Amino acid sequence: MIDLYTWSTPNGFKASIALEELEIPYNVYPIDIATGVQKSPEYLAINPNGRIPAIVDRDNDGFAVFESGAILIYLAELAGKLLPTERNARSTVLQWLMFQMGGVGPMQGQANVFFRYFDEHIPAAIERYQNETRRLYEVLDRRLEDVEFLGGDYSIADIATFPWVRRHGWSGVSVEGLDHLQRWLETLSERPAVQRGLLVPEKETTTQSAAGDQESFIKGIRSIVGR
Repeated sequence: MIDLYTWSTPNGFKASIALEELEIPYNVYPIDIATGVQKSPEYLAINPNGRIPAIVDRDNDGFAVFESGAILIYLAELAGKLLPTERNARSTVLQWLMFQMGGVGPMQGQANVFFRYFDEHIPAAIERYQNETRRLYEVLDRRLEDVEFLGGDYSIADIATFPWVRRHGWSGVSVEGLDHLQRWLETLSERPAVQRGLLVPEKETTTQSAAGDQESFIKGIRSIVGR
């Protein structure tokens, strides 16, 4: 049994989607990041970086795993699915996983910060991160022109990338003209396990849709980023 500590963010959805796809039993422990609970001593004992998601594998002596990419690899290896064992195929999946971890996530995350969360409007910073996010989308689009999924077959690379790209509008980044990326987004959004994973720990409307809740969410994130 896996204990999942998470919240309704792109990184959080990676873990919940993976657990649903892999059909691994899990318990959910919501970590409302706007309240600062992720900085509590109890949670830092699980994830010393004070971020979500994190997991604890009860069947492995309570072994804790933090960092979303590491969680995806751990779960895939645990279930023996969504990460090939053949060397080249495995490397391909891990390359695209690292592309998300080192590129799409950080750049789109900064686009979110400057476009949505800062009180002051800094056009140069907004343009810089939105443009870089769009460039990374174009890399994905070129890859998806030749393959159905990022690693060839459906894998943890797709699970890592999808929750970020699906929120392109929140970041102010267009996917217009990226037909292969749009096809991929539609394909993943129709997967039942993906749909279930996006409801964990609760419906996304609680953080980013309803006007009042959106205001509260942004206020909480501003307290995290210090603006």
